[in-house]
Parts: sequence; C-alpha cells; structure tokens
Amino acid sequence: MTPQDRHFAPLWLLVLLQAAISACSLIVEIVAGRMVAPYVGMSLYTWTAIIAVVLAGFSLGHWWGGRIAAEASIRGLRVTGWAMLAAAITTAGAGYLLSSFAGGLLQVMGHPMLGITAITTLAFFLPSVFAGIPAPVLTVVAMRGRAQAERALGVMFATGAVGAIAGTVLAGFVFVPFFGSITTLVVVALAYLASAIVCFWLGGTGRPGLGQGAAIMGLLAVLGASQWGQHSPCDRESAYYCIRTVALADTPGDRVHLMVIDHLAHGVSGQRDPQLMFTDHAAMLDLLPRLRMGGGDFTSFHIGGGSYSVPRAWAARGQGAITVAEIDPVVTELAQQQFWLQPDLMRILHQDARVILQNDPTRYDVIVGDAFTDIAVPEHLVTQEFLQLVAARLNPGGIYAMNFIDTPARMQALAAMVATLRSVFPSVEIWTEAAQPDPQERRVFVLLASAQDSPFSTITTRSPDPIRFQPLGQGFVDQLLARHSPMVFTDDHAPLAYLMGFDQGAF
Repeated sequence: MTPQDRHFAPLWLLVLLQAAISACSLIVEIVAGRMVAPYVGMSLYTWTAIIAVVLAGFSLGHWWGGRIAAEASIRGLRVTGWAMLAAAITTAGAGYLLSSFAGGLLQVMGHPMLGITAITTLAFFLPSVFAGIPAPVLTVVAMRGRAQAERALGVMFATGAVGAIAGTVLAGFVFVPFFGSITTLVVVALAYLASAIVCFWLGGTGRPGLGQGAAIMGLLAVLGASQWGQHSPCDRESAYYCIRTVALADTPGDRVHLMVIDHLAHGVSGQRDPQLMFTDHAAMLDLLPRLRMGGGDFTSFHIGGGSYSVPRAWAARGQGAITVAEIDPVVTELAQQQFWLQPDLMRILHQDARVILQNDPTRYDVIVGDAFTDIAVPEHLVTQEFLQLVAARLNPGGIYAMNFIDTPARMQALAAMVATLRSVFPSVEIWTEAAQPDPQERRVFVLLASAQDSPFSTITTRSPDPIRFQPLGQGFVDQLLARHSPMVFTDDHAPLAYLMGFDQGAF
C-alpha cells in the first residue's frame, strides 16, 4: 500500500478540521461586509460584490486544492499546512490593507461598483483562496483507504456545511458585536494557524521545521501589528453599524458634533441650543409637523434616532409625548455621550420600527420617517403595506413626514415613492429647498403625507443659517409621474436602491 492509498488520519480529526476551516471562512465573509462599510456603505451592491469576490476565491481555492489532493496524502497535507499559514497571514493583514489602500483605490476607480469590488478583492480574495484549498484535500484524505469511502465523502460535505452555518451564526451574534472586526480576524487567523500545525503534524513532519517555524513567527508579527497597530475607523462598532463622531465645533459649552454611520452623515447636533437644526432634512422635519399641528402639543413616533436632533428639539420645546424607534442601542448610547441626548425625556425602543407599529396599536399625531441604510431608506419601510400600517397608526388629522434623497437628474426613486404614498394617502407633498438644484447633486426632500394639503406654501427656518423651503408644484409632480410611469413599492418588490441609481453612492 502506497502512502497515497494508506488510511492513517483519524476521521474525527479531519471532520474537526473541515468544520473549523469552513466556519472561519464564513466568519471572514461576514466580517468583510462590516469592514468595507465605513468606506462604501452597506447596500445590496456592497453585499453582491463581497459574496462574488469571496465565492470566486473559494472556487479558485477548491480547484487548487483538487490538484493538491491528487498528490500523496502526506504531501497534500503538508502543502495544505502552508496554505493555512498563508490564509492566516492574509486574513490578519486584511484590515491593514483596507486602511492603507482603500481610499486610494476608491479615488482611482471611476464607478462605485468597481471601487467596492476592488477593495474587497484587495483585502479578502486571497484569504478566501487559501481557505478554499483544504476542503478537497481533507475530503480525499478522509476517503482513501476506507471501506466505505462514499460515507466519508458525505460526512465531509455535511461537516463543511455545518461549519459554514456555525461560522455565520458566530460572526453575526458573537464575534462582531462583542469583539469587533479586527479582533475577530485575529481570532480567525489564530484558528487557521492551529489548522496549519495540525496539517503539518498529519503530514508526518512532527514538529515544525525551520521554514515552518519562520513562517509561524512572521505570522505572529502580522497578528501583533493587526491587533495593536491598526486604527479602527469606528468609535463604536455595533451589531449593525460602524459609528463615529466628528467634532465640527469644539468650543466648550457650544460644541457641534456630526454622527457618521458607516460612511454616511446621519445627523448633526449642537450642545448649546437643541432647537437649532444643522441640516436641511432636520430643519424640515422639525418645522413642518409643528406647523401642521398648529403649534400645540402632539404625540409623535420617530422612525430612526441617529443623533436624535428632532426628538431632542421637540423634547426641549415640551412638544408632547415622544416615542423613538432606534434599532441600534449603541447609536443611542453615543447620542447620550456625544450628542447631549436626555433619554428620560422620551420613550426609546430599540427595535425595528415596523415591528413596533405592527405590535403596538398606539396612535400618534405625527410619525416621522428618518431611517437610512447607506443612502436609501430600508426597503421594508417604503412599501405600500408599511404605509398602510403607518396610516392606521395616525390619529385623524395626523401626518407622516418622511426624509428622502434623490438626484434631480433621475428622480425615478422619488416618483415611485410618491406613487406609493399616493396609493395610501389623499395628499402627498414634496418639500425641498426653494433653490434651483444642480442636476447631479443628491437633493434632500421631505415627503408630507396626510388627508389634506398644508395650509401654507413656503416656510423659512434655520439650517443653521436662514433658509427657505417650499413644495414642488403640483404640475411638476404630475409631469414627473407621467414621465416615469412609476411602480408602487410592495413587500414583494421594492427596488429602491436600483431606482436611485448606483452612481448616487459615489464615495
């Protein structure tokens, strides 16, 4: 019996290796999404690029591993050990590559999709290639010399799938939320290192030789650099977002801070005057509902907290009972620490807003929609079914005010959003700055939906300088709808990001 045919490796150990490596490879894929988000946001397009790049790496690795598996088992395991060392080194260095080269690559690449693909390939293609090598090698080794090789084949395939499931669950529920992306990659690299040592041992090398020892020492140096020499772009990394605070003004007693979630500015708040708005959308969301409610007290439900600019302003005015649905508790923590939020002045629920509205029959005078994922409203918050739920949770005479972004040169997404709102509400107004827009700019709109039109046609407020807003003319809106023949968003089909055009996500 030749070394190629000899059955010598315990099946349980091969199964354990297969499960561990599969789990680690899926952890890296999940972490990739979190780590590229601060540079390009987290959208459908981002995940498409990440999955495509990682699968391409796995495919090349599986092909390469198949060629290695054709060798004698001992040699195949030794080569696999080197592959796992390479996987450990490239995984540990992914964060360094992103922080060092992502910005330059994004500037060079003309199209955002090319940019996302480029930085994902730079950081995560090689780890995926090397992580893909062991599966065919370990499977062939498990089958050789066994009386029922087919059963061993099934066990190894099943183990790979179970490991992938376990890695996905661990990444999403344990590693990223509790330890952060960089530490998670270090843990994965250490697991790859342990796998390499086992492969060397199974390959008959006993203890690591000079070359292997040098590689291991080099790896440990890379691990140290990645863990202690890496600056995270996040002040806080939650289960949902990479969040950081930017000081726009740092005068004691009069500080102004900007909250950035992933790569998008989500709100600005000032320390001295909570009633002063610093962005156009906040200025409109603050003033329009108050005017529609006649200046009196009213109850409100806010979809999305962020920097809590509008809820904080309304609480300072004593405007009425305020409920905020902010899905990420870490965002609320930072709003308290850096944006002067007083949570005892309002009811804050850390849950998806749609789920809250479904389960809680409370009615409100005003519902404010200000939730964004990347540059678009989450698709389950733009559908006809969701808007019907919103309408059911409004008191008679209540209004729904929604923050929306689109490019004046396109306005396909805006047209579809208006058509969807009109399918539920008798009156839909599109408010924006009363100035001629640049066709290519990302324009901020506030959509006002209710039973009747506003009794006013223009408002002037501060953002923070005085600025005038007005609704788009009815004739213009009718022409917009006629030009685009927009769809009505439903839970079955709501391609909001597609209609906005990927070029809007330029970095």
